Amino acid sequence: MIIKQASFLLSSPNLKLCIQSQLCEFALLGRSNVGKSTFINTLANNQRLAKTSNTPGKTRLINLFELRTSSNSFIIADLPGYGYAKVSKAEQAQWQNNLEEYLLKRVNLTCCVQFIDARHEIQKNDFQMHEWLSVNNIANFVILSKCDYISRNEIAKKIAQTKKYFGVDVLPFSSKNRFYTDDVLNYFEFLCNKS
Repeated sequence: MIIKQASFLLSSPNLKLCIQSQLCEFALLGRSNVGKSTFINTLANNQRLAKTSNTPGKTRLINLFELRTSSNSFIIADLPGYGYAKVSKAEQAQWQNNLEEYLLKRVNLTCCVQFIDARHEIQKNDFQMHEWLSVNNIANFVILSKCDYISRNEIAKKIAQTKKYFGVDVLPFSSKNRFYTDDVLNYFEFLCNKS
């Protein structure tokens, strides 16, 4: 499966200013600099669609993108990363309030996609985010990013470990060699058809 068209829709500080849509929407969650923007660019085969940065905390808004396949259209929401960022505690608190409102009240939110860096152990705030999603009954699955940097054996172990800890579907992803792009797109397609 390939993306026929991909476009940036809007950047918004909060739910109130987000565009209204009937399309399935997938929210990308993860620690700062985990590779969410690179993921969008890889799916879209457009390295300039979502802005990427080596600076943690660069994404500070809800960034909405529409992706179209031959049979479906859906929206991806790139959300501010959690964890380390060079911003004040007050600004971090404001981000958290805006994110919680979006995740709890966004009507067409189909599923959350939690990104975890495959190179490292699962972090405390990754567990906290997963627990928050579970407590609030928000559907979610995990993408292990940066699988370019570890062996296939390590990828398999990391998938099994993450499934054991989180109890959700886990998909590997590699922006460098694009090995898993079709699997991810097929999974999005499956969730769109299921909703």
